[in-house]
Amino acid sequence: MALQRDTLADLILAELRPGLSADVLQQIDSLAEALTTAQRIACYGVGREGLMMKALAMRLFHLGLDAHVVGDMTTPAVTTQDLLVVSAGPGHFSTVEALMDVAKKAGAKVICVTAEPDGAVPMKADLVIHLPAQTMAADRGDAATSILPMGSLYEALMFLFFEILVLDLRERMEISPDAMRANHTNLE
Repeated sequence: MALQRDTLADLILAELRPGLSADVLQQIDSLAEALTTAQRIACYGVGREGLMMKALAMRLFHLGLDAHVVGDMTTPAVTTQDLLVVSAGPGHFSTVEALMDVAKKAGAKVICVTAEPDGAVPMKADLVIHLPAQTMAADRGDAATSILPMGSLYEALMFLFFEILVLDLRERMEISPDAMRANHTNLE
């Protein structure tokens, strides 16, 4: 018999909670410092992780930061004053690694958000944000720990972690909710 929807919701919320522990959230301090001191911020991820990185870029823009999504035609070149924030949940994506190499060659700092901090991509980053959650790299057999498919737990955790980060940044930067809203597009 299939699990009831409220039971599924309880299971998913229980899976998310460890990923928002005090130790995980403590990483916001170093991430917030890097974001607020960068001249420009470029964000990148692949697949559903990429969608979460786009959501982060949008909120950073709403906070008044000069944030961009890699691949958009208006994304400027990165320099020594800039920051590239990437996601590599399973620890490696070839496109993420290639973009990191380009950014580092230009002198930009790189932050990697990942579930696998010992992966090839995070090991090359200037700062690693570890979000402990199942990704597609560990969603089969005995390695699988989540009832959610593939990397959904990691992606959901990214969204929640980023929203907590935004609330923290809003307070640090003394930005009001109305000031954030003023930066929202009116072309919808």
